[in-house]
Amino acid sequence: MKAVWLAFGAIFIAELGDKTQLAILALTGRGYSAWAVFLGSMLAFAVLTGIAVLIGDWVQARIPTETISKIAGASFVTIGVLMWFGKI
Repeated sequence: MKAVWLAFGAIFIAELGDKTQLAILALTGRGYSAWAVFLGSMLAFAVLTGIAVLIGDWVQARIPTETISKIAGASFVTIGVLMWFGKI
C-alpha cells in the first residue's frame, strides 16, 4: 500500500498544472462531454503508465537501481540546463 500512495503522490505533484491538464481543460471547454474526455484521458494515462511500468521493470532487472537514479538525475539536470539556455 505504501507504493500505491508514493506513486500517487509523486505523479499527482509532477502532473499538477502540466500541458496534459490544459489539453483536457480545452477539450472539455470546447463542449465535449466531460465524461467522454475523462474516460479518454484515463484510458490514455492507463496505457502510458502500463508501458512505463513494463519498461521500468525490464530496465530494473538489468541495470542496478543506483545507476538508474544517476542516469535519471543527470537527464533532469541536462534538460534543465538546455531549457535555461533556450535550447529546448
